[in-house]
Amino acid sequence: MTEGNFVDYVKVFAASGNGGGGSVHLHREKFITKGGPDGGDGGRGGHVILRGNSNLWTLLHLKFRKHTKATHGGHGSKSRSTGKDGEDQFLDVPLGTIVKDADTNEVIFEITENGEEKILVEGGMGGLGNWNFRTSTNQTPRYAQPGIPGIEKWFLLELKLLADVGLVGFPNAGKSTLLSVITSAKPKIADYAFTTLKPNLGIVSHREFQSFVVADIPGIIEGASEGKGLGYRFLRHIERNSILLFLVPADSNDINKEYEILLNELKLHNPELLDKSRLLAISKTDLLDAELIAEIEAELPKDVQHLFFSSIAQTGLDPLKDKLWALLNA
Repeated sequence: MTEGNFVDYVKVFAASGNGGGGSVHLHREKFITKGGPDGGDGGRGGHVILRGNSNLWTLLHLKFRKHTKATHGGHGSKSRSTGKDGEDQFLDVPLGTIVKDADTNEVIFEITENGEEKILVEGGMGGLGNWNFRTSTNQTPRYAQPGIPGIEKWFLLELKLLADVGLVGFPNAGKSTLLSVITSAKPKIADYAFTTLKPNLGIVSHREFQSFVVADIPGIIEGASEGKGLGYRFLRHIERNSILLFLVPADSNDINKEYEILLNELKLHNPELLDKSRLLAISKTDLLDAELIAEIEAELPKDVQHLFFSSIAQTGLDPLKDKLWALLNA
């Protein structure tokens, strides 16, 4: 998935179908001149339905499909024949999609399971035919119900990536490099800040054919929760990750301070993020010798597990995957 194809926010218009009108009909055939009412009911209007699809990772396919309209229900007819139901329209969305009312920004529901279906707008009910209104005192009713109109509304669809591990770090911490080494993902990598402009996903193959999903989130800077930098746009994706892997490069001026800034930005965005399992990983350790590693390790925070690795030298990667797997299955 390229960065340009990653879309995690779209505004869509959905319109359900009108219900069909009931029929006003009196039964007539040879030798039966007053057969009574036999008008059928109208059919239901079509729904617009959201459906979870685990093969989708982005809302790109809806970016150019702003309007979705279901068909109307058919009208009832003679012989108590019910009108045809309107055809439902399905919108497939990736797992982790949240639906909001575009006017109030209120969360309506979310899709989290493959194949899960939820009605976005319901089709109008069909009207009752005159056969339903016959009584002992009104044996030939000459009226029927009209169908109920459908619903038209704008919605906001937001995607929160469902990944097992979320990579958290400053720009140029080595997140994309790590993702490219431990998965088959090919994120953009360069020696300047904000190389990653959109989240990237990769599947890590572990021992005994096990696997888990890692999400590379664009770099967070101090003040991201207040709208600074790019990372604030994607902080919501971290909410769905089971584990937060904090990456701080070994050449950082102050590893502890950098970690605390990242932790504070997550806290300001959503305090519940601090309840997730965390692992502090020191990247780019190919720049260090054993003595420097020992000095850094002595000063690291005591309230979080840590380890050292190098994506370039490919050292410490297996212990890193082992530790993440252990945390996922704790």
